[in-house]
Amino acid sequence: MSPSTSNPTVVLHASGYDLPDDQRRLVRWTIYIGYFALAAGVAHGFAQGLSYAKIDILRFFPALRSYYQGLTAHGVANALFFTFAFSNAFLPLMTARALSRPMIKGFLQATLWTLVAANVMVIWSVTTNRASVLFTAYAPLQAHWAYYLGLVLLVVSTWIASAHLYVLLARWRRDNRGERIPLLAFISVLTYVMWDIASIGIAVSFVGFLLPWSLGILERTDPLLNRTLFWFTGHAIVYAWLLPAYISWYALVPRQTNGKLVSDPLTRVVFIMFLLLSIPTGFHHQYTDPGIATSFKAFHALLTFGVFYPSLATAFSVVAALEIGGRRNGGGGLLGWIRKLRWDDPSLTAQVLAMITFVFGGITGLINASYFVNQIVHNTAWIPGHFHMTVGSAVALTLMGVAYWAIPYLTQRKLWGRKLAVAQSWVYTVGVLIMARGLISGGLDGMPRRIFRAEANYGAESWELAGALTGIGGTLMTVGAVMFFLVIVMTIFFGKKGEGPKDIPFAETLIPASREGWDVKLDRIGLWTVAAVVLVLIAYAPFFLTYLPARLVSPGYTFF
Repeated sequence: MSPSTSNPTVVLHASGYDLPDDQRRLVRWTIYIGYFALAAGVAHGFAQGLSYAKIDILRFFPALRSYYQGLTAHGVANALFFTFAFSNAFLPLMTARALSRPMIKGFLQATLWTLVAANVMVIWSVTTNRASVLFTAYAPLQAHWAYYLGLVLLVVSTWIASAHLYVLLARWRRDNRGERIPLLAFISVLTYVMWDIASIGIAVSFVGFLLPWSLGILERTDPLLNRTLFWFTGHAIVYAWLLPAYISWYALVPRQTNGKLVSDPLTRVVFIMFLLLSIPTGFHHQYTDPGIATSFKAFHALLTFGVFYPSLATAFSVVAALEIGGRRNGGGGLLGWIRKLRWDDPSLTAQVLAMITFVFGGITGLINASYFVNQIVHNTAWIPGHFHMTVGSAVALTLMGVAYWAIPYLTQRKLWGRKLAVAQSWVYTVGVLIMARGLISGGLDGMPRRIFRAEANYGAESWELAGALTGIGGTLMTVGAVMFFLVIVMTIFFGKKGEGPKDIPFAETLIPASREGWDVKLDRIGLWTVAAVVLVLIAYAPFFLTYLPARLVSPGYTFF
């Protein structure tokens, strides 16, 4: 079905798009890899929560050779493989649906098998304790070469997925000259444009330094340069995780709650701002690093506060869409519409709760970005408290919510345990908030992150309560995750055949894209890409010009 001629940016009806079975299978297995990684990461996350409560996890998880092996497994599985496997399937599917054309089987196959190879190499290196360097992979901690190569292949899988989107869009534009790019396709493509630019830093670090270093080709490496290249990618990677969730919030959630998206042009502006401002912010993660001029850090701090504005616009757009839906459903008064949201829909409930939690995650993120206040919370438990309200909830819980319609759609089976799925989101959310409360209060009292509390013989009295709350909250999160996996596994094997949704729900917009207005120029993806590259050069070129050549001074160390 072609997009409506009166509103070319959305699909108005959930009918007319037939995803071929072979493509449906490839998309499904790519998503399965992501949720398999989530399951592994949740198990190790449970252990991490218990460790803050001073429970010796090595007694209960005998396969772990060290606390840091488990911490590495948790971060790599949840923050890298889960998020990118999902995006590699979700964004091509959204783009193809928006353009009303099939995906390209060769790209789907290449994405899937590259992802499989990456998983095998990283799982082997982490489970054999050859890569207990955390997902940040900071030098001079040194991992086995298979770990670095596996993560390189993970990035390559995202490049293949992004190439898939670009080809789909190019073919559509060839066949639809003069038409506006459908909104869902536009924001999906911009998400991967941002990531493709951002991933250059981590690619240079791994391929140019860490991989040759682990193979013995380079005897020494440059820790500061490697950290800088990592954080060139490292802050933008948060938006590579968040923007697929935003895509669901903007384009799918309004339809699910019987609402409408407020503005097509505003949505395009928001994603353009994320493209421009997500990448040149990395030095705010390196406020305490020597060798980087304060002026560089200050400039990145300014841009970090700038990237908060599209998030504020997102809050306005999404809440407005929810209010429209609630009032359409019979809600009245100032806040009565909230009760009339479709709280019996597990997909919607999960995503609304993720949005609420993200409010607190965003506020704590602003504190992290402040140069002076950051000195108080840097490398304390505050940071994972913030992180779990953003990636651990806004992303993870949203993607669970997406799974509640995506898995039935891809398997053509009815969702099993609908009421259990609704309860799951509440249990998980309560767990996140309790755990974050413990981590953040502990961080304010100086409780460090990345420390095995069960063996630490020091600490303030207040750390005991903070650690206990972290353990309790982490346990509830784990229970919620187990409930999620139970629903999904039962759906896959025992859901009623032939009763899954036939198409993907899309939102209408109150203010559509125009054919002749100012917002027509927003579709110039090439222009925004060039602007993003120029801003990155302004933000990073002065440092690299004054710092290079690399100072290969450090050998590798393996402590765990």
